Amino acid sequence: MGTAEVATLSTERIMELAAESARSMASLAGLFALLAGELDRREGWRSEGATSIEAWMVERLGLSVPTARAFGHVGVRLYDLPCLASAMSAGDLSFDKVRAVVDGATPETDRELSDLARECSVVELTQLARSRKANPVAATRDTRSLRFNDIFQTVTAQFPAESYAEVRTVLEAEAKQLPSDGSTPWDQRLCDAFVGLVRSATRPRNANSRYTVVVHAPLEVLLDEESELPGELERHGLISAHTVRRVACDATVILAADDNVGHTMYEGRAYRYPTPTQRREIMRRDRHCRFPGCTNVTFVNPHHIKWWRPHQGTTDLPNLALLCEHHHHLVHSKAWTLTGDANQELTFVGPSGRVMTSRPSPLWTSVSVRSAPGTPQPRGHRRG
Repeated sequence: MGTAEVATLSTERIMELAAESARSMASLAGLFALLAGELDRREGWRSEGATSIEAWMVERLGLSVPTARAFGHVGVRLYDLPCLASAMSAGDLSFDKVRAVVDGATPETDRELSDLARECSVVELTQLARSRKANPVAATRDTRSLRFNDIFQTVTAQFPAESYAEVRTVLEAEAKQLPSDGSTPWDQRLCDAFVGLVRSATRPRNANSRYTVVVHAPLEVLLDEESELPGELERHGLISAHTVRRVACDATVILAADDNVGHTMYEGRAYRYPTPTQRREIMRRDRHCRFPGCTNVTFVNPHHIKWWRPHQGTTDLPNLALLCEHHHHLVHSKAWTLTGDANQELTFVGPSGRVMTSRPSPLWTSVSVRSAPGTPQPRGHRRG
């Protein structure tokens, strides 16, 4: 059914179809969660080089990390909760409702929560689940976390109750002290207060510059105020020429010399280990482990695709790719093969024979690649 057909339906029919579709979606979500849970129990994802069920779903199924994490977690929990599992698979309960109660559910409360979920909203179920925790403060303390999302440039944090109250009180007090013309939304003032506290805590003593940032941009942007060439704020995406110049005024400027297609210098066989500048460029190009579906960005190191020994591999960007410790071990175990040009496309082949490919970050391609023979051009990028 296309948009033209939907537009001809009555409002009543649209509501009926929406309800039917939601029920079907819930049923499929239930089946999918159960399949994910069983695959995780078997650790079947290991056969394709994944580090977890979430990583496998990201690569194989094209899901986002949060979505994959949610389905994997719910699937595992449903193994001992047949009533909730059956209700969702039958389309009686939405995935959101089951997700709200699954952590607090036990085999003894499974049927009770399944019946309750049919009557309550997601918000009510969430509140009920929180109230049933034996020690909510201790539980919150155990799950304290702070995560950065480089794609959406967001920070998500969970605090113990006392820490949450402290953080909120301090940020609100700081936000109230910020000058405002009355039109700045409250959430933006809170954000400004948060950034202000971070900058004040990290400001170096006896230094003119308040903080250091890394921006990759043509030198022309700094020398020519009319230039409109974009730059890239390291690990945070494209920025306009105007933003490049504004950042350069307030921060320390670090210059890196690139060749005519935007690639940092080559070392050949002169050195085995990448230079600090090469490591920075590799991180900029790959963002995280290059194994398909792996988002590990913390424990990663450059790996020679054509090994330094015994294959005489060079210490050049095309021959260096970021791999996490787990996938580095898989490649060196010789059960997996890694071939290709890290600046263009890498090919991973495992024991199952499945072929997976990995390409550089499109942001790196958009900013770094210039018109050069044999160099793949960025797709879908508009300058300006």
